[in-house]
Amino acid sequence: MYDIAIIGAGIVGLSTAWQLQQRYPQKRIIVLEKEASVACHQTGHNSGVIHAGVYYEPGSLKATFCRQGVEATISFCQEHGIAYDQCGKLLVATDALELERMQALYQRCHDNGLDVELLSAEQLQQREPNVQGLGAIWVPTTGIVDYRQVCEKMAEQFIALGGEIRFGQTVEQLDETHEFVEIVTQNAALQTDYLICCSGLQADRLVDVMGLPREFAIVPFRGEYYQLPSDKNNIVNHLIYPIPDPAMPFLGVHLTRMIDGSVTVGPNAVLGWKREGYGRLNFSWRDTREALGFKGLWPLLFKHLRAGLGELKDSWCKRGYLKRVQKYCEQIQLEDLQPYPAGIRAQAVMRDGSLVHDFLFVDSARSLHVCNAPSPAATSAIPIGNYLAEKYSDKLKSVLN
Repeated sequence: MYDIAIIGAGIVGLSTAWQLQQRYPQKRIIVLEKEASVACHQTGHNSGVIHAGVYYEPGSLKATFCRQGVEATISFCQEHGIAYDQCGKLLVATDALELERMQALYQRCHDNGLDVELLSAEQLQQREPNVQGLGAIWVPTTGIVDYRQVCEKMAEQFIALGGEIRFGQTVEQLDETHEFVEIVTQNAALQTDYLICCSGLQADRLVDVMGLPREFAIVPFRGEYYQLPSDKNNIVNHLIYPIPDPAMPFLGVHLTRMIDGSVTVGPNAVLGWKREGYGRLNFSWRDTREALGFKGLWPLLFKHLRAGLGELKDSWCKRGYLKRVQKYCEQIQLEDLQPYPAGIRAQAVMRDGSLVHDFLFVDSARSLHVCNAPSPAATSAIPIGNYLAEKYSDKLKSVLN
């Protein structure tokens, strides 16, 4: 019998487990992960950016957690000797419309309490000789890290405190009684006083397995990247982002310096036909059937039909993808776009077709399901874990005793 079981060894699940074990050193806490190691899905397939919190609605959990998460992530890296680089980010406006949007984004930065600077075209050119634009926002607190290394260290710390992690545990059944939750995997069964699900791309399915009502589904969006050849590793000094279209949920194709010294280009955003499909050609009958059968998908697709078709075209046409990058960096050529693994974003969508932009939770007397942990969840993982630990503490006081 365990006091707390956590499903999912991504960065949110591990952060939560690690912080709960610190708070409650006498409790038996276990993490169950269906893969053979930590950070196998969203955490291990992202761009490695420590986000500053530029874009998010002021006062939202996403904005609050991100702002706290920058400092917490960097402190964790410093304490445990994990390489990071607070190299800063430039959001570059390349035309009059983007210049107008840049002003609104600059105001949002201030609303979120960020220390940023507006740059003229000349100032941008001084900072980034290979980047062209009419102006930019300089965000000095943005950084880069390998989140898989962060996860490995969190797992190590959690185990050192007395926690347990079991790999290869695909959850097949969840049954809640008045006294406990029974968890059945393909090769084990255990009982826990309380369950926390941090299952990312499988979040809606575990809500269903638990028998809880839901008004959302996870729709996978595939983000495809390229990598520049090593002789272009110094093409930029900072992270280079376009000014995003506020009507769109994604940030556009950007240049990201990685902690290993390489530079990636991406991501785009196309509907995924397999929730955990990271190769070039991926398809799952089950995942596709569930996505197309979810009524909320269709109003979402129709609302963004033109943009979606453009993303799909550029997914298959490298020249279209290149054109997006050359808006602000003409030096990159077609042969520079070399293969790199894709990522899959677990996006919660409501039945009316609206995207869930902030965190979404479903709970019961003895369980809490994290159903939407939107980007920048990796940056925000430590404050998210603290938040989930607080929710457990509240539940412990009010119900579990």
